Amino acid sequence: QVQVVESGGGLVQAGGSLRLSCAASGSIFSIYTMGWYRQAPGKQRDIVARVTSGGSTYYADSVKGRFTISRDNAKNTVFLQMNSLKPEDTAVYYCSVNLGAREYWGQGTQVTVSS
Repeated sequence: QVQVVESGGGLVQAGGSLRLSCAASGSIFSIYTMGWYRQAPGKQRDIVARVTSGGSTYYADSVKGRFTISRDNAKNTVFLQMNSLKPEDTAVYYCSVNLGAREYWGQGTQVTVSS
């Protein structure tokens, strides 16, 4: 079994910053891709950013230049530094851990940005 736990969400004013963390534990041999997705009320879950085991990154256009994803392979953790937050960033943020044969998800952490 693999457990994925996110932390770091909260309420912040527009223009502020938050740092999300995600730790994977359990029966893990190697992790290919770790990523962050978000889902706003009434909308589908969309990718925010992801990082491969080799450090290659991808960002959604809406967060480029504001968010930074990073990863600690030794600790099976991934981080999302979110700066210059906007009200439209408000959503539940989910961590994804891809082990190749299967993808695991965390329970989600709420991020609310007030205007």
